[in-house]
Amino acid sequence: MLSVSFSYAQEEVKERYTIKYLEECNDELSNFGTTFYGDNQIIYSSPKKKSRMIKNIWRPNQQPFLELYLADIAEDGEIINRRKISREVNSRFHESNVAFTSDMKTVYFSRDKYYKKRLDKDAHGKTHIALYKADVISPTEWANVVEMPFNEREYCVGHPTLSEDDKTLYFSSEMNGDDDIYKVTINEDGTYSDPVNLGLQVNTTGSERFPFMGENNTLYFSSDRPGGMGKLDIYAVKLDGKSKPINLGAPINGYRDDFSFVKKRGEDYGYFSSRRGSGKGDDDIYYFKENEPLPCKQIAEGIVTDKKSGRRIPNALVVLYNAKGKEIYSQVVGPDAKFTFEIDCKSQYKVHGSKENYSFDTKEFTSNANLKLGLDLGLGIEKQLKGVTYPTTTVTSTTPTTVGPELLSEYDVCQGALDDIENIYFDLNKSYIRADAASELDKVVRIMKRCSNIHVEASSHTDSRAPHAYNQSLSQRRAQATVDYITNNGGISTERIKAIGYGETRLRNECADGVKCSEEKHQMNRRTQFEISNY
Repeated sequence: MLSVSFSYAQEEVKERYTIKYLEECNDELSNFGTTFYGDNQIIYSSPKKKSRMIKNIWRPNQQPFLELYLADIAEDGEIINRRKISREVNSRFHESNVAFTSDMKTVYFSRDKYYKKRLDKDAHGKTHIALYKADVISPTEWANVVEMPFNEREYCVGHPTLSEDDKTLYFSSEMNGDDDIYKVTINEDGTYSDPVNLGLQVNTTGSERFPFMGENNTLYFSSDRPGGMGKLDIYAVKLDGKSKPINLGAPINGYRDDFSFVKKRGEDYGYFSSRRGSGKGDDDIYYFKENEPLPCKQIAEGIVTDKKSGRRIPNALVVLYNAKGKEIYSQVVGPDAKFTFEIDCKSQYKVHGSKENYSFDTKEFTSNANLKLGLDLGLGIEKQLKGVTYPTTTVTSTTPTTVGPELLSEYDVCQGALDDIENIYFDLNKSYIRADAASELDKVVRIMKRCSNIHVEASSHTDSRAPHAYNQSLSQRRAQATVDYITNNGGISTERIKAIGYGETRLRNECADGVKCSEEKHQMNRRTQFEISNY
């Protein structure tokens, strides 16, 4: 089949963004977290004035607690004429980062877990950020504050943003241990689904925070993942399950924290926050103008299959030509019969398929970022030999989905993460989980929570220094100990992970029966590995 999907491709383009430091709204304290309110107003967070009457200093940065302000947007992008949001929303503690429904009647906002004049603390005496909802009576008057049902006192839940249709609420949370981005469905009766982790398309073992849902299902967020320019960098990703996040680059990102990116819908400007040295001393708000949009790229992917049986046909040659007839890509499909081409949006192409003993076929098409692109490429039989039936091949189409510059399936992403897990090793003749193994199994738990559709086989192995029957039993005990740890300590369903012992049948080196080997080499064989079993 041949399906076409669309994505942004990361390229080096000089001055894609122009940024400007804002003099009016910034000072030596922390100012950040902008959200558009209508066409010419904005909400942001800033510390309240110090009080001699009330203790309102937050110890970690020795600044007053944050509260929410409404301000006007000047023609040059400056944020001016600020005024406080109502006291029902602005409490004695932190408030920040808001999201409005498209009708501007409902607002979601972050606040310290302070509700009905009660401040909640975790088991260690720490207060975390939580999410709240309120009715918008006027630009500065919000009322009827209610707490979100998925808040917990033991971890943070904050930084809300809404999908364009207002049916999905995105936010960041530490509920699985790391700062990850989650979503909940907003049901028609006003209830919410259980939180769903966005998985490895967005989240890493690092910190992902400050989500903002832009146009065309593009999520902007901040992350400290490896390969960035500084600490927190701002990334963009199409939420299609396949795209890879791209770093927005300089001058949006610098060597310190960059976060809270927002862009005005249908326009080429917006705001972000940064702790870079050019500010007045702490988090500051910057205005940006997008001089050139991120380029539109599409991924044409396909599988060459037998027209009658549906079996995949390897080793076919697929060639892509541009509108001038110039060959731009070609590839011979491998054992999986898959091919992938990156193409420009809204451009003309010709695709040509061939294989020995088959006649070629050619189709012309125009890529389009909005409409379904259907391409059928049939390879007919070139000649028949007596007593031999040759299958014909075909490439059929599916609905386009958006992908990144590298097409990665859920299997590719999740199995890749499992492959990065260090092998789980065992002591000689033992099946208990060692301390070094426990930390790796915790990673498996996090991966399985993010990759919520996968089932995993935990395969355990022994070295060769015992009878085969004993080693088979020992490996099964090791596999079961691994599964028990993941299900009992990580909360993973027993239906999603299976224990299989292979004894000494899959040695990793030459250390078979009768071969002298060092203890280090034998140790390499006493292991547990993980493989996705339902793809």
